[in-house]
Amino acid sequence: MKFIMDIPDELKLDEEEFKTAAIVKLYELGKISSGKAAKLLGISRIEFLDLLSEYKVQIQPDTEEEILKDINNA
Repeated sequence: MKFIMDIPDELKLDEEEFKTAAIVKLYELGKISSGKAAKLLGISRIEFLDLLSEYKVQIQPDTEEEILKDINNA
């Protein structure tokens, strides 16, 4: 699915900044995992977790499912 939206000039955000902010918010709301958020942004999970501090968002505890995925991927 592709989402198209005009970003008002007064927000002073380019398309990539808006996408990042939206994905960070989805993570903060618990709608997506840190791994999924990182994948959507094309960065590593560690880079995403570092990025959260720029948005003043706390790292959410991993779910059991995420921990098992990490173990299997190790």
